[in-house]
Amino acid sequence: VAVMLGVCSVMGLPWFVAATVLSITHVNSLKIESSCSAPGEQPKFLGIREQRVTGLMIFVLMGCSVFFTSVLKFIPMPVLYGVFLYMGVSSLRGIQFFDRLKLFGMPAKHQPDFIYLRHVPLRKVHFFTLIQLICLVLLWAIKVSRAAIVFPMMVLALVFVRKLMDLCFSKRELSFLDDLMPESKKKKLDDAKNEAKEKEESQKMMEAAAEHAVKPKLGKSSDVDTPKQSS
Repeated sequence: VAVMLGVCSVMGLPWFVAATVLSITHVNSLKIESSCSAPGEQPKFLGIREQRVTGLMIFVLMGCSVFFTSVLKFIPMPVLYGVFLYMGVSSLRGIQFFDRLKLFGMPAKHQPDFIYLRHVPLRKVHFFTLIQLICLVLLWAIKVSRAAIVFPMMVLALVFVRKLMDLCFSKRELSFLDDLMPESKKKKLDDAKNEAKEKEESQKMMEAAAEHAVKPKLGKSSDVDTPKQSS
């Protein structure tokens, strides 16, 4: 933890460690996003508020909690469960699997402009999501049963399930459905690519139109300059 805090301080990054409250939730609270966006469009990430006050206060309060154990024991356990429930639900935002689950009951005209919906058919998106959902349910069923001892082996088996998906999906489709690159970055690259393609096509059309406009003028000038031969 001390090494991570030292590295983050030198590089000007927010303090974060391997703990949900101190890391993910803290960094998310420091994000700066665009205030207004079009319907269905996610806010754009603008940067991080660079400061050390919140991280310092977190550790100070954690240290002070040692002296308040006699008071903290009166806090009901449902309060703690509520905190973890809130962190779990809030962390679902931006996860592609959760976004694809919501597409099952969403009309096509209300679907957000996700990058994978531009390049992958909707039925294949649903099929990929269904496979992931079945694997998740099986893992959860094994974890809560007496066979929980084989849970690590079942997690390893997901690697082979991923390999079998190559038989049902093309590499291009999997690059959009199962890619580590964030959705916003992929969409930005795709928009830039489409914009460059449109500019190239419009430039070609303008050149072709200019070429067609020059040819009739040349034909008329040649007719005028040619002297008529007297019989």
